[in-house]
This record gives sequence, C-alpha cells and structure tokens, in this order.
Amino acid sequence: MKKISLLLALVFIATSCEGDRGPAGPPGLDGGIERGTILEVNGSFTPQNGYSFNYEFPTNEVEVFESDVIQVYLLENVIDDIGGPADVWTPLATSFFFDDGSQLVYNYNHTYFDVEFFLGGNVDLNTVSNDLLLNQTFRIAIIPADFAENNPSLNSYEALMQTMPNAKIIELD
Repeated sequence: MKKISLLLALVFIATSCEGDRGPAGPPGLDGGIERGTILEVNGSFTPQNGYSFNYEFPTNEVEVFESDVIQVYLLENVIDDIGGPADVWTPLATSFFFDDGSQLVYNYNHTYFDVEFFLGGNVDLNTVSNDLLLNQTFRIAIIPADFAENNPSLNSYEALMQTMPNAKIIELD
C-alpha cells in the first residue's frame, strides 16, 4: 500500500507541474485551404504589339510564387446549352488550322510576376481574321505547387475547376 501511495504521489507531482507557456504561434488561416486563383484577362494581337502582349500579375489581388504552376486557357467559343450559354476553354498552347494548310498557334510563357501571350505558326499574321486576333479572353490559373503535384490532370479547364471548386476567379480589365 505504501508503494502505491508513493507511486500516486509521484504521478500527481509529475502531472501537476507547469512551466512558462512560451510565445504564441503565428495566427492560422480562417476558412479552409485556398486552392488557387484564376485571373480573367483580355488582350489583342496586333502588328503594333508584334502579335504579343504582356500581363503583369496584380500584387494587390494575388501573390504568385516561383514554385506555383501557371496554366492558361483561351475562351475559344461560347455554345448554347440547356442551362444557357456555356464557355469553351482551351488550354494553351493550341493551334488553329486553315484551309490552305497554314497554322496559327496561341502560346504563352510566364514568370512568377507576369505572363506573355504570343502568336506563332506558319500563317501570315497580317492575313488572319480580326476575330482571332482582337479582344481575346484568357484565364490564367495560378495553382500552388503542392496542389498541382497531387492533381496531375489539370490540362482541361473542366478538370481544373473540378479539382479547384473554391478557386477565386478575378475578372480584370
């Protein structure tokens, strides 16, 4: 009985000791996991801009890291659906072929602070219809690297939106 009392006293002393709590940790994020941002931008390809234009990420709207994955989609068409109009988004790089066999390529490259959109292919760009050059709409998906690594099939816009249902879409001028 004496051993049990001594053991209980030691357990009580060991569990009732408390030291300084230390400094508080950094505050956490409210509301769950942010799964990326999608920026919608418009631009035109003209001879004056060399059939290319640059878009800088708005630092007041979004923070982009070098490790983030950048995917870009072109609004290729709007079709009628049972629920109303539906956007058709095509991942870049994408090609359009003409009857004469020539090809127009929409493409892009990026850094963690901007995206450059440009045209290529073997078509004479001066002969391309304005509906393929002017007022083109793009969506730039900024995907955190760890999220993209675990979701490898992000080539279609529909797959992207299914895996990022909480993505913030920001339409910019």
